[in-house]
Amino acid sequence: MGNEHGTLIKSPKQLIIMVFASFFVPLIIILLLMVFVNNGKRTDSSPSTDQLIKPVAQLNFHDASAPREMKTGEEVYKTVCSSCHATGAAGAPKFGDTAAWAPRIAKGYDALMTSVLKGKNAMPARGGSSPDDVSDYELGRAVVYMTTAAGGKFPEPKAPAAPAAK
Repeated sequence: MGNEHGTLIKSPKQLIIMVFASFFVPLIIILLLMVFVNNGKRTDSSPSTDQLIKPVAQLNFHDASAPREMKTGEEVYKTVCSSCHATGAAGAPKFGDTAAWAPRIAKGYDALMTSVLKGKNAMPARGGSSPDDVSDYELGRAVVYMTTAAGGKFPEPKAPAAPAAK
C-alpha cells in the first residue's frame, strides 16, 4: 500500500506562512465584522468627536487688561467644586446634604473659608483652582452658595474694592 495521505506543508517556509495566515485571517474577518456592525448603528443622535472633546479642548481666551467679571457662587461651584461635592468624592460633603454640612456650617463662615483657602483632608488648597482663575471673593461666594443649599444662612461676602484708576 502506498502513502495516499501526504502532508500539505512540505517546507519551513510553508509552515511559517500557514502560522501567520491562521492568526491574521480570523483577525481580519473579526475587524471587518466590527466595521460592518458599527456602520449599521450610526445615527445622527450619536455625539460627534467635536462634541466629545469640547469640554477638554475648549480654550477660553480673555483680555488680561479688561476689567475682571466676578463669577457667581453657582458658577464657581460648577467649575471648581462640583467635581467632588456633587458626588461626595474623597469624603467631600455632597451639595445639599444638610446632615453632612451641619457641623461645618456650625463652625462658621471664617472656618469654612480657611478650609477652602488652605485645603483640608483630601481637598487641595483653593479647591485646586488658581488665584488667577478664581479669587478669594469668588470662592467665598461658592461657600455661601453651597452652605445655603444645605440650610446655612451666611451673608454674601463683600465685593473687593475696585482698583483705583491710574
